Amino acid sequence: MITIKKEEEIKIIREGGKILAEVLAEVIKKAKPGVRTIELDQLAEELIIKKGGIPSFKNYRNSIHEPAFPTTLCTSVNEQLVHVPASDYVLKNGDMLNIDIGMKYPASDGFFTDMAATIPIGRVSQLARKLMKATRISLERGIAQVKPGNYISDISRAVQAYAESQGFSVVRDLVGHGVGYKVHEEPRIPNYVDKSQPAIKLKEGMVLAIEPMISAGNYPIKVLEDEWSIIMADGSLGAHFEHTVVVTKSGCEILTI
Repeated sequence: MITIKKEEEIKIIREGGKILAEVLAEVIKKAKPGVRTIELDQLAEELIIKKGGIPSFKNYRNSIHEPAFPTTLCTSVNEQLVHVPASDYVLKNGDMLNIDIGMKYPASDGFFTDMAATIPIGRVSQLARKLMKATRISLERGIAQVKPGNYISDISRAVQAYAESQGFSVVRDLVGHGVGYKVHEEPRIPNYVDKSQPAIKLKEGMVLAIEPMISAGNYPIKVLEDEWSIIMADGSLGAHFEHTVVVTKSGCEILTI
């Protein structure tokens, strides 16, 4: 079921989104060559708790039969696309790092927000720079389609059209989603035009996590043995950007900013 958030709920989600954006900005400042991703994770968790929230990814599980996610951040490097737990991996010059972060705010009886950014570590390749830019702009193009009366497919079409115009592939097996009451809610928001998905009209009060995942190679992915880490199957670079937005009367508002 697709939920419509009330104005007082959106106000709290907005507060949480602003805090989450501030936390991610602090984590990005620390992300440099020689830093372990677990250090970024520890900083993110400390800041989230200090600001009155709790990490929404840590201990999250898709079902009771699957392992709980072990860290606050997803820290995916290069061909690692998403959902890679923070670890003792030491960032090095030339790495491309995707940081995905989520929070429940306030910690008790709160609401969820979600965001991600892919950043360069030191000097990165021209291909990495082009991929990051294309993925970020794809997100902007998708968000520009968010307004009452438009459809989820308008978001999908805008993301896919721009990414493919830059020579890149759009990942099919992972999609954006509703957010707010839960970490993941309906509707699913593909980053490509999925003809099997029913037409879903956007309505004021919908809160959505829009998150293009773009590959420099082909779009198939592979899940590793930890049952969380997802990499590009062909070993190509993958990038990911995400914002939580709310549909307003005249368009949309980015909440994680």
